[in-house]
Amino acid sequence: MATFPFELVSPERLVYSGTVSEVVVPGTEGEFGILAGHAPFVSTLKPGILTIKGDGATRKLFVRGGFAEANPQGLTVLAETAIPLAELHAENLTQMIKDAEEDVEDAKDETTRNRRLVFLEQVKSAAAAVEADARTAH
Repeated sequence: MATFPFELVSPERLVYSGTVSEVVVPGTEGEFGILAGHAPFVSTLKPGILTIKGDGATRKLFVRGGFAEANPQGLTVLAETAIPLAELHAENLTQMIKDAEEDVEDAKDETTRNRRLVFLEQVKSAAAAVEADARTAH
């Protein structure tokens, strides 16, 4: 199968850079797959699972916010959040949601409350994506 260059970038770091055979991206208009030589295409991301296939391995990451740009030379995904699925465990996410809800309740001002609400939504999105991925894996 033909390969192409792919980069996944978050505000903190270059999350992934390499040659891949396929990437499945959670776009706001639905999931889409990118293969080598894809026509130019831009999409915003919805919270969900990004799947990278190549080198005989499949990697899955939770992504949230950002956009994907494909062209015949490759694919670049800029994501606000990008976390390997292996690092997200249901028990941890449940506790993180509980803690985030308490943080929202404890906020002393509107700015802090809004920032904490955004984080709470990110954690809830991650939990939903992990749960959905677990259902489809069986």
